[in-house]
Amino acid sequence: MADIEYNATGRRKSSIAQVFMKPGKGDIVINKKPLGEYFPYETMKMVVQQPLSVVAVTGKYDINVRVKGGGFSGQASAIRHGISRALLLVNSDFRGKLKKEGLLTRDPRAVERKKYGQKGARARFQFSKR
Repeated sequence: MADIEYNATGRRKSSIAQVFMKPGKGDIVINKKPLGEYFPYETMKMVVQQPLSVVAVTGKYDINVRVKGGGFSGQASAIRHGISRALLLVNSDFRGKLKKEGLLTRDPRAVERKKYGQKGARARFQFSKR
């Protein structure tokens, strides 16, 4: 008999994370690398593990993630969003705790596009009267 696997997708900025979660001993693998090897910063590791600690299931599920696009911060948040959604599939009673922490809401903030005739999205060239 095959183990039940839970799939979910998380997004943040331009990062997309596909999360595959199944019962196990708590291994987190991101793009075929262990969590500690993929994210060099401790804060990123904490961000990824936040949903598991909120619902107190740390070490009970093996998580395999494919993530692409964006930088480290966006990818970590996308993985967190995906893990939160996958935990809902495991047990719908987790919804209250995860929602209270704001882990189920996709963060809509992204880089504003550059406007023509300007240096950036909002920054303009210095005005000179003469």
